[in-house]
Amino acid sequence: MKKKRITPDKETPDLGLTVEMPGRSLRNPISISDLTTTIRALLEEGLGEVWVAGEISNFRAPGSGHLYFTLKDATATLAAVMFRPDAMRVGFALQDGQAVIVRGTITVYEARGQYQIQVTEIQSRGQGSLQQRFEELKRRLQAENLFDLERKRPLPVFPETIGIVTSLQGAVLQDMLQILQRRAPGIRIRVRGVRVQGIGAAQEIAEAIAAFDAEKNIDLLVVARGGGSLEDIWAFNEEVVARALASCSLPTISAVGHETDFTIADFVADLRAPTPSAAAELLTRDWAEWRETVGDLHTRLDRTTRQALAGHRRHLMQLASSYALREPRRVVRQWAQRLDDLRENLHRTTSDAIQTRQNALQLLQTRLAAHHPAREIERRRGHLTQLAARLRTLGPQATLDRGYALVLDKRGHPVLKADKKIEGQPVRLILAKGMAGATITEAYPGKTLLNALTPQSPDVVSSPTKKSKARRKASS
Repeated sequence: MKKKRITPDKETPDLGLTVEMPGRSLRNPISISDLTTTIRALLEEGLGEVWVAGEISNFRAPGSGHLYFTLKDATATLAAVMFRPDAMRVGFALQDGQAVIVRGTITVYEARGQYQIQVTEIQSRGQGSLQQRFEELKRRLQAENLFDLERKRPLPVFPETIGIVTSLQGAVLQDMLQILQRRAPGIRIRVRGVRVQGIGAAQEIAEAIAAFDAEKNIDLLVVARGGGSLEDIWAFNEEVVARALASCSLPTISAVGHETDFTIADFVADLRAPTPSAAAELLTRDWAEWRETVGDLHTRLDRTTRQALAGHRRHLMQLASSYALREPRRVVRQWAQRLDDLRENLHRTTSDAIQTRQNALQLLQTRLAAHHPAREIERRRGHLTQLAARLRTLGPQATLDRGYALVLDKRGHPVLKADKKIEGQPVRLILAKGMAGATITEAYPGKTLLNALTPQSPDVVSSPTKKSKARRKASS
């Protein structure tokens, strides 16, 4: 235990007092809030205002007007926030992949325990060519639906044989083998060594993927590489590797770089692991760890409950000297940032709920329109109109309207046959409009409608019989 003894001066009597700093011993631990406040003060007072050059990624602009993004270079990242008064002075649009220079103060976002730069000024430096190539290939492959969730295959729960495509040099392979052998000693591991950077590396990776796929005795395939700059991991951004992963029939995991690194291979593979070691952890299911987890949760529940009660007691004691009362403006900004996080989550959840209700309402409206009584009545009315039209067409009146006539004898029976017997018989002619009386003077058995409609010369027409001439003479 380190103790600081107060040195007495000439006028102060030596009382033998010692002052123990918080966090220096088990008996006097420091709280997370106090530690974070101390770190923030050290950063702000020690570094002051700095100029930082980097590339923008994860850019967000919520409705509050504040701007959130990440600055990154070849090996590191830095969270950044630009509050609305400063953001309103930016004279150009910010976007991912843009190279910029920013001026600001290094501080700590205490809610996450994350250090960040609070930007007050920003200047553009353009966009790197590699980032442009990355975005162009990403858009093209996304248009081909190679990133769709529907293409993602589930990983086997207990794989028996795992194929690994990585470099034989370096610590990545050794770390993965140690984790796999510790968590699942009986698993079979096949490794194909390839170059993971430089000219020709992408082609070697693609060929190794195709070779594992052709064996048909591999349950799972892992493509792995350690961290590095964008140039170092560029082989996994090449189209040939993306095509090889997309056409592979095996479930695939991409474990390239650090947690903040993203490659085209990550989007195409069935699962992205933040690191190669994390991929080895995801591959296996350790039952012993699961049992230990249940026990740990029970212990944590008991410990957390006790700590919560103790924390509330300490909180009451710390209110008088709290950071909120000493620097309210900074606290308000911290809460403004947290409010933006909550607003985004609320907006997303509300939009999803409204869309679900709208889809259900539209479905019900469609079903109601399909079964509406007015629609059935209209259909029956149209059918009735068709039947009436057919009835009119098939009725006798329609036939009369076309120029035909109905011939009835004196008993009212239709005359259907031209016999010599009907000569001199009175008949009634039913026309389209009205009725007329007539006497049949001549009958031509065997003649048809076609004969009547064919013009004939006068000499062809048969002369009246003697009997008919006598009847006409008697009638005159």
